[in-house]
Amino acid sequence: MKNQLLQISVLGLLVSLSLFSCKKSAENSQQSTEAAENNAFAEAQFNDLTTLIDQAAINSTVNFDVNGIRDGQISQMGSSCITLSIDTTSNPKKITVDFGTSNCYCLDGRNRRGKVIATYTGKYRESGTIVNFTLENYYVDDNKIEGTKTITNQGLNQAGNWVYKIVVNGAITKANNGGTFTWASTRYREWKAGAATALNILDDVYGITGNASGTTIEGKEYTIAITQELVRKMNCKWFESGVLDLTLTGSPKITLDYGSTGCDNAAVVKILGIEYPIQLK
Repeated sequence: MKNQLLQISVLGLLVSLSLFSCKKSAENSQQSTEAAENNAFAEAQFNDLTTLIDQAAINSTVNFDVNGIRDGQISQMGSSCITLSIDTTSNPKKITVDFGTSNCYCLDGRNRRGKVIATYTGKYRESGTIVNFTLENYYVDDNKIEGTKTITNQGLNQAGNWVYKIVVNGAITKANNGGTFTWASTRYREWKAGAATALNILDDVYGITGNASGTTIEGKEYTIAITQELVRKMNCKWFESGVLDLTLTGSPKITLDYGSTGCDNAAVVKILGIEYPIQLK
C-alpha cells in the first residue's frame, strides 16, 4: 500500500512538473514572439525617421504615403496637420517635422504627434556627413517613441554604393499602458538602388546588416544578429526580406524571417523548430 501511495505521489509530481514545464515553455515562446514583434516595430519606427527627414530634405515636403499614391492621386503632403521647418543657414543645419500635439493621421495609415528633429553637418551624399535625430513627445499610434539616432556617411563601398552607419539608442512605451522596452542597435545601411534619382525616394532600395540589443517589457535582456541582409524598398513600409536571430535571456534562440513574398506585413517566428506566423505592425 505504501509503495502504491509512493508511486502515485511520484506520478503526481512528474505530471505537475511536466505541466509546469509546458507552461514555462509556452510562456517563453510567447515572450520570445512578443520580443520579435517589438523588435520589428522598433526597427520600422526608427527607419521611418530617416524616410521622413529624407523626404523633407529632398523635396521640402513630407509625403508620408509609402506607396506615393492615394485614391489615384500623387500625394504631396502626408497630412495638412504637419508643419515643416527647414533651417539651412545654421551650423549644423536643422529640419523639424512637427505633427502637432494631437494625433495627426498620415497617409501610411498611422497617427503621429510630437516632433522629429534632425541636424546635419553636410550633404547626405558626402563622406563624413553626420545626421543626428532627436524626438520631442513623439508618438506613433499612441506608442511613445524615445531616444536618439545618428547616421554617419561611411563613403562608397567597392560596389560603388553609399554606406551609412546608423546607431540608435531608443525606448518604446506601448499604448494603453502596455509597458516599455528598450532597443539599441548598430546598423550598416547600403544604398543599393535609386541613388541616381535624387528627387524620387520611392525607387530607393537599401540593404541592412548589423546587430541590436535591449530589454523586454518584462525586463529580460536580448540580443539580435542579422543573419541574412534585411531588404527595405522605400515604396513599402515593411522589410521585404531578411532574417535575424534573437536570443532572449532564459529562452531558446528564435529566428524572425521577413519572408520573400514582396510588400506585405507577414513574417514568421521560428522557435525550437516550430513556426509561428505573425503580422507586423
